[in-house]
Amino acid sequence: MTTAGIFTILLLLVSNIFMTFAWYGNLKLQQMDISTSWPLILIILCSWGLAFFEYCAMIPANRLGSQINGGPFSLMQLKIIQEAISLTVFTAIVALVFKGEPIKWNHLVAFGFIILAVFFAFLNTGDKNKPAKDSTEITATTENPHSPESETKL
Repeated sequence: MTTAGIFTILLLLVSNIFMTFAWYGNLKLQQMDISTSWPLILIILCSWGLAFFEYCAMIPANRLGSQINGGPFSLMQLKIIQEAISLTVFTAIVALVFKGEPIKWNHLVAFGFIILAVFFAFLNTGDKNKPAKDSTEITATTENPHSPESETKL
């Protein structure tokens, strides 16, 4: 794996840690009787504050990892990697922070399917789906738009 690929995955990992706490941390604070009297708008603002740091890692991860910018991953691969990391981080945080939340056999099976999704996303199916190296190519059509001779590559 390339350096860009490794940094992309590490940034996605950091991003998903912040994301999980932004989305579910308020529940832990409520469970600990810390935020039970907080107004909803304060909880939302605190979550947005954490989400800012999620974006500070997610946006660079996507830009660094995307083939659009010369990275190693297609957009579909980036999304599937992100989802697998998200579920891994979520499962770890549930096990470590939200003790008492059981992880059942069907959760493990579902997680296995996510791992299979990553496998299939990286399965080499040939070159026909690879993006063009030069995405700036423009085709101009003159006279008869249905005739192949009327296309000119610019």
